[in-house]
Amino acid sequence: MVFGQCLLVQSPAVAAAACSRSSARATQSPQRGLVLPSLRKVVDSRVIHHTPSLSEAVRCNATVLPTPPVVSAPAPAMLTPAETYEKIVQGGIKKANTSASKTFIMAIVGGMFISFGALLALSVGFSCPGMLESNVGAQKILLGMFGLPFGLFLVMNTGVELFTGNTALLTAAVLEGKATTAQLTKNWICSYFGNFVGALLCVWCINTAGLTATANPAIGVATAKTSLTFMQAFIRGILANWLVCVAVWMATAASSMSGKVLGIFIPISSFVAMGFEHSIANMFFIPFGITCGAGMTMAGFCASNLIPVTLGNIVGGAFCLATMNSLFFGKLGGN
Repeated sequence: MVFGQCLLVQSPAVAAAACSRSSARATQSPQRGLVLPSLRKVVDSRVIHHTPSLSEAVRCNATVLPTPPVVSAPAPAMLTPAETYEKIVQGGIKKANTSASKTFIMAIVGGMFISFGALLALSVGFSCPGMLESNVGAQKILLGMFGLPFGLFLVMNTGVELFTGNTALLTAAVLEGKATTAQLTKNWICSYFGNFVGALLCVWCINTAGLTATANPAIGVATAKTSLTFMQAFIRGILANWLVCVAVWMATAASSMSGKVLGIFIPISSFVAMGFEHSIANMFFIPFGITCGAGMTMAGFCASNLIPVTLGNIVGGAFCLATMNSLFFGKLGGN
């Protein structure tokens, strides 16, 4: 029996030569040192005209090199605008298919998260009377940096419900034909009142815990917000939620935690510093101010601030972000 000692190589010609020489040495006559002609012919014919298979290579004691691992390309730092819009639509579909009870409970948590951010704003930015008198710009920067960006960051990274963001996500899903108006209505109602319950629950917790050192700033904020005209509150509501939904858009587009933080921080801190109005934040600011002694009622708060700001927030999310981007990247634009 003949045992070859071939190496598996990439070139068939080299393989032929190697196996031919090895077979020739193995089949030499010990007396005459000659290669048996018939066997040499068979070996030459097989090697020259046939590339060794894996099993043949193993029989020839060949070394089979492992296949190099496939290295996947790293994920992009941000999605393209068109990809981000598709992801926004998918988020709207998921929320549309969530049950009313689950949406309501998740919205309670979302309302508390935004209230935490509002309380932080009262504790830091609104508690600098000296800075407010001497350097208004610096006080507004401080107010924007510490507070509501923290609240939205909690909402976005825990997956709970926020009415103002849902005005964009659910509208996008409806515009693309992936959700119904009934589903949109269910989500908006459950998330809105769930956020309200969460904000009022946070007001109760803060008062019960005795954390009322921010009483004076809270009274001032509540008084200023309820002194706006209907149109002023409405327009400020549009501008605020447009930027809130841009923050949601940018956080959705980012693939890293740092990218999400930056995407949330810039729009939210900017809208707070510019004095725009956010309905869910006001569900904490003004009731807390009322419990601290602001001279107004809950009915007065709803009529003078909450209703016009809510309507403005709906326009900012549903039209300025969802409808415009459907026109740019979705069904309304024929894409």
